[in-house]
Amino acid sequence: MADRLRVVIVGAGFGGLSAAKELSRAPVDITLIDQQNHHLFQPLLYQVATAALTPAEIAVPIRQVLRKQDNVRVVMDRVEAVSTAEKTVRCESGQDIPYDALVLATGARHSYFGNDDWAEHAPGLKTLDDAFALREKILRAFEHAEIVAESDPAAARRLQSFVVIGAGPTGVEMAGAIAELAASLMRDFRHLDAANTRVILVEGGPRVLPSFAESLSARAQSDLESLGVEVRVNTMVSDISSDRVTTGNGVIEAGTVIWAAGVKASPAARWLGLRPGHVEVDETLRPEGLEDVYVIGDTARLEVDGAPLPGIAPVAKQMGQYVGRRLAAAAKGAAFTEHFRYRDAGALATIGRNRAVADIFGLKLTGFIGWLLWGAAHVYFLIGFKNRLFVVLHWLWSYVTWQRGVRLIMHDAPKLSKRV
Repeated sequence: MADRLRVVIVGAGFGGLSAAKELSRAPVDITLIDQQNHHLFQPLLYQVATAALTPAEIAVPIRQVLRKQDNVRVVMDRVEAVSTAEKTVRCESGQDIPYDALVLATGARHSYFGNDDWAEHAPGLKTLDDAFALREKILRAFEHAEIVAESDPAAARRLQSFVVIGAGPTGVEMAGAIAELAASLMRDFRHLDAANTRVILVEGGPRVLPSFAESLSARAQSDLESLGVEVRVNTMVSDISSDRVTTGNGVIEAGTVIWAAGVKASPAARWLGLRPGHVEVDETLRPEGLEDVYVIGDTARLEVDGAPLPGIAPVAKQMGQYVGRRLAAAAKGAAFTEHFRYRDAGALATIGRNRAVADIFGLKLTGFIGWLLWGAAHVYFLIGFKNRLFVVLHWLWSYVTWQRGVRLIMHDAPKLSKRV
């Protein structure tokens, strides 16, 4: 209706969905645009890549999430431009969607720090397509190693070597998961030597999990090493090719390289005519001079106490809820003077079975208790009872049997090269 506030939300991640839900009872008309038809729970994406979970357990159709919310229209399309003068969003389909308030929650992408050619050899993990590709690459590495194990042991060792670049939570969790997957797979292959399997975690800084307390960082490294992961800190990568990683401390031969070292913002800044990168916002989550535009989640940069807020789900959710409350008040003609304040509950990272580190409200937990807390928190944030139930059942089955249940290679295998 003409007298209702028209809100356009771009992105159905944690921030975008939180904003839409916060506006469920407000007198607004919402258009939610996303290039995918599903909301993805990215913190567990690495478990799809390592054959622990299926995509259906960490992803849910956007329309299903919002089907009871009558004031939302969902559009599966790709945004190409924003006109802040005409207050419209241009989509790839050619339609221009008008707005009274625009919320940009478009997330982040992989950053190779100017070495974009590395992407071909060191894929990152942001989408289900990424997870599928990595899962098949990892599983196929063992299958190919089995073929050449007796005829070319050096090739088998290279195929059974995995390098994860970046030791933040994603890198640490991925390295631990690959080590556990490899240990599980060894029981099913006849010719592979478990001693040939190497998982190397490379970090340019002085320690893993640099955003955590030093004691938790040290415990995480110890847990990784107990799983057989080789941790190499203070190691800068200078080149990546199809079968090796070149660092300042030497060359690592590996058949699989995974990038977890950095992210860059979406094109949102370019749409707004701003400097490329993360969009600087104030305490109302708006860029300077754009009163009707809100930028949240990984797309935004908001400094608190001299440091930018981290690109994690709780930040995006709280930003979305804040913007939703602000727009609901505007739609009702009510004053809203509150500034955004992030409530930091802490940080969690799992290393593997019975191994995790957690810093919750200043309480530092490790080992089995930290692992249980990590699992409970992730199940809690999953959308949908069915997803929560299936994830718990899968984890329980894997815990009891020590097996990974989603070890499927769905595409035809490429031909083995002479140098595998």
